[in-house]
Amino acid sequence: MNITVLCSSPDHPVNAYLEQWADEKRRQHQIHLVRKRSELQGGDILFLVSCSELIKAEHRALYKHTLVLHASDLPKGRGWSPHIWEIVNGAEAITLSLLEAEDQVDSGKIWLKRSIPIEKTDLWYDVNRKLFHTEIELMNEAVENFGQIQPQPQDPSVTPTYYERRTRSHSELDLTKSIAEQFDLIRMCDPERYPAWFEHRGQKYKISLEKVDHEEN
Repeated sequence: MNITVLCSSPDHPVNAYLEQWADEKRRQHQIHLVRKRSELQGGDILFLVSCSELIKAEHRALYKHTLVLHASDLPKGRGWSPHIWEIVNGAEAITLSLLEAEDQVDSGKIWLKRSIPIEKTDLWYDVNRKLFHTEIELMNEAVENFGQIQPQPQDPSVTPTYYERRTRSHSELDLTKSIAEQFDLIRMCDPERYPAWFEHRGQKYKISLEKVDHEEN
């Protein structure tokens, strides 16, 4: 099969997983890992993974199927970074959906879904590991069962919800609240890309959180 994966940012932490997956799949398939829609040349499957560009019908027409990996239980949680919003709001599990790309954001038919348990002590890198591992699983399942999966429309009885795009401003801490009150926010802040931060006495500061073993003092 001829398969393309479009991941917009070369700095996104999912890339290590995608590159390993591509290396393994090249034994059986033609695999292309690209950064821009202008690089799309056509084929059997186009996977959109952390893609920030709008992939229009003219681009999707180059492939038999264009599939999006989206970390929410659609039709709930359409939009940007849904799993971050949900964990910050106290979720103990997230859902990963593999769906068909359409003009209306995150509205396509569902190919596969997977529930991912999230521990209350998981930090952003723990969640990334679980999420990216599951993304690879769903990509594998889609490739291995190509032509056999029967996509299902999203449940029309469920009212869609939407998340806005997260920015650095959403990682700002409130100095009037305790660490415990803001722990779910702090633990989901990537210290390199979206660090937790606060301003005090006219100076901005950022906070990095990591686990420490009990025996370390």
